[in-house]
Amino acid sequence: MDTTTDTAEAVSYPTTDQEASAPVRSQPLQRPIQGRMLAGVAAGVADYLGVDVTIMGGAGVPLYLAGWLLIPEEGAEQSLASELIQSLSARSR
Repeated sequence: MDTTTDTAEAVSYPTTDQEASAPVRSQPLQRPIQGRMLAGVAAGVADYLGVDVTIMGGAGVPLYLAGWLLIPEEGAEQSLASELIQSLSARSR
């Protein structure tokens, strides 16, 4: 049975001993469109960290809302918060 996930394939490991302590992630933190329950915050963080999404379930409502505002959706250039800030700054000009 193959247990390899897309997330595991997105992580590349450095070859030198000095850099071997932390993996280098090739994909950004983003909220996925597929496989999410509400806004995709827990799924996005779990994919980014390479952990099971059920571990992320007890993060709490305030952290979830902050993630929803600050983590861009898959395929989006900006997060909801940055889009809001940009629209508000355009109005004040």
